[in-house]
Amino acid sequence: MDIILWPFRLIWSLIGLILNLTGRLVGVSIGVILLVVGIILTATILLSALGIIFMIFGALIILKSIF
Repeated sequence: MDIILWPFRLIWSLIGLILNLTGRLVGVSIGVILLVVGIILTATILLSALGIIFMIFGALIILKSIF
């Protein structure tokens, strides 16, 4: 019975691996975007507090996606 189900388990685990990797890559890219937006907002004097918050959130998302 295990021989019959082995290809399906292999495909299922491959799909899970792809989704995990895609989720991490999307998380890192969103984190980088937030980091860049935070740096741009920090360059302006009026929105520097919001820029710092964006940079912190972006860095935390990147760290969570890596680990």
